[in-house]
Amino acid sequence: MSGLADLKLGFIPLTDCAPLVVAKALGFFAEEGLDVSLNREASWATIRDKVAVGALDGAHMLAPMALAAAAGASGGLTLDVGPSLIAPMALNRNGSAITVSRSLADTMRAADPQAMAGPPVSARALAKVIAERAGQGAPPLTFAVVFPYSMHNYELRYWLAQAGVDPDKDVRLVVTPPPRMVEQMRAGEIDGFCVGAPWNAVAEREGLGEIVITASAFWPGGPDKVFGVTEAWAHHYPDELRAALRALIRASAWSDDPANRDELVVLLARPEHVGVSPKVLERALADEIVFHRDGAGVPRREHALWFLSQMVRWGQVAADTDIHAVADAVYRPDMFRAAALSAGPLLDPAQAFADGPGELAPLFEGPAFDSTRAGPYATAFSIGRARV
Repeated sequence: MSGLADLKLGFIPLTDCAPLVVAKALGFFAEEGLDVSLNREASWATIRDKVAVGALDGAHMLAPMALAAAAGASGGLTLDVGPSLIAPMALNRNGSAITVSRSLADTMRAADPQAMAGPPVSARALAKVIAERAGQGAPPLTFAVVFPYSMHNYELRYWLAQAGVDPDKDVRLVVTPPPRMVEQMRAGEIDGFCVGAPWNAVAEREGLGEIVITASAFWPGGPDKVFGVTEAWAHHYPDELRAALRALIRASAWSDDPANRDELVVLLARPEHVGVSPKVLERALADEIVFHRDGAGVPRREHALWFLSQMVRWGQVAADTDIHAVADAVYRPDMFRAAALSAGPLLDPAQAFADGPGELAPLFEGPAFDSTRAGPYATAFSIGRARV
């Protein structure tokens, strides 16, 4: 970066990139003295690597991806070999969903009509299909997630495991960039996927898939993306970071306002942004994604701890990892508060301090998560890969 007037920020074409798109298009970045270029990237791995090496100053980022690097997760950039990532702002809650192909949905409905009578749909119907296929010697079903360290991976795994399906033994999991999910389902390469909006709605609109559970049904108000930067960049450019956060907070508040919905849809539908039909964008924006209200922008420590508990559960990091230290290092509500409280009356000060220890809303068909007991929670499930 060459100064206050020059920032490069990356994003993936998803509905929840809205705060970055709006802050640029409506001049919120410019009003903060920032000349921002937005780079549409092909995959989450590209986002991570470009931020790490400085090709991007910051980005729309998977929340667990930032945590994985600090936790030393396999395949991530560890603190010893690469720059650490931090999350000074959360970008949204909800927005993802699990979709299965039309043919698989029909098979599940025949196997267990009651389980398919939702929403939300239980994976019990899928478990019966998987057991029947195994008895016939059929190959395992293939499901796609966007990245190993993502809400989408943990959401799909949790949903499957609650029905007794072992995601590492009973199905095949692959990683696919969000915009390619629909074409892979069309080609018959995958039987289902978990991805962020709008790609689930695109699959339904094209008659290829059926949404079986949305993020808000899985975990009401559950976290998803963050704005990520390296710790070194934040240290060297604190004024630029605070200015960018103020612009993003304004953009998030604007995006949440129903009066701006039509304009937001037009912005996101542009080919340089998400590039899909406005109709499929409207679906998640109408009743699913939250950008700002109820303190959605606060990078909450308990959200970080739940993500880290899933890394432990599925063997991505060791069970003796100090996940509380990792959460504190990566999630930076102090930076969010400094920006929010200097941005004027956009956020109730009480909401800026909305993170803290305690229970979160119960997840789908599972126990409440107590962030003070994140370690025991991670190893308490009958299906998992927790390792010491």
